[in-house]
Amino acid sequence: MPKRSEPRWGEQACLPAGRRCSERQDSTGPAKTWKVMTFKEKIQAGKFLLTSEVGPAKGIHTDQLLAEAELYHSKSDAINVTDLQSSIMRLGSLTVSYLLKQKGFEPIYQLTCRDRNRLALQSDLLSAAALGIENISILTGDHPSRGDHPEAKPVFDLDSVQLLQVAKKLEAGQDMKGNKLEGVAPKFCLGAVVNPGADPLEPQIMKMEKKIAAGAEFFQTQAVFDLRAFENFISKTKHLKTPVMAGIVLLKSAAMARYMNKHVAGVFVPDDLIKEMEEAKDRAAVSVEIASRLIKKIKPMCQGIHIMPIGWNKIMPLVLEASGL
Repeated sequence: MPKRSEPRWGEQACLPAGRRCSERQDSTGPAKTWKVMTFKEKIQAGKFLLTSEVGPAKGIHTDQLLAEAELYHSKSDAINVTDLQSSIMRLGSLTVSYLLKQKGFEPIYQLTCRDRNRLALQSDLLSAAALGIENISILTGDHPSRGDHPEAKPVFDLDSVQLLQVAKKLEAGQDMKGNKLEGVAPKFCLGAVVNPGADPLEPQIMKMEKKIAAGAEFFQTQAVFDLRAFENFISKTKHLKTPVMAGIVLLKSAAMARYMNKHVAGVFVPDDLIKEMEEAKDRAAVSVEIASRLIKKIKPMCQGIHIMPIGWNKIMPLVLEASGL
């Protein structure tokens, strides 16, 4: 790969793997330079954000995942790393987040309350900070009964609101019990999730308000297919003044759409989209068309897009190109 030259004055500074970046001017020294903005700085600056997602493998091999990050996530502001997604035993999200960080990407370390008690949760937050990982997405997590070890005992010692509060307390230099931390306190950029298609919607909004009060700085949503429901959600949460990134899932088939309608709470794939997938001769091409169409219509309503390829990383560049992201 040819060596990248330094940017000329006024040009964008290039990041490893050519990934998406923004800059701010730093004139504190004798010569003006460009400094790449962190994900947290982009949020604070009100920039439109794009995040994507990778799922660790059920094993220790990471070459394919890292190669996909280089090829398919190059335009993302940050990359979510799922934490035992769907309660299936996999390689840990903290390890993969660190490997992505080493490659020059900004990971968003997903941390669920499902598998750890309050001791382990606090320890993992400190571990992330020690590894230079500040972006944390805090979730309650799917019940183990839905995964490949259904006999596993769920923990749920804390919920997502409580864990956000704990993270903020760590930032203040204390553990959950008020014991003082040694040395420099960790610094985080805390995120949370919300389901804009929930019915009734009011409990979700109340939970959002609690998460914001607890320290959430951004939200990524469950998959959005129903534009009217999303518009209604945005109109009812404008007062919260916290960035919302709309979740986009790449449909693989009509069967997948029907499964989500039946089993994923708050997700509704309209019949016309199911019909498009059912009649598709090239399902990947139709999936790109549906995703890009949704993104174009959703983009004016929110502060960012979160793409969940769920194994279809290969078509992400086509989605980004078709949607203008």
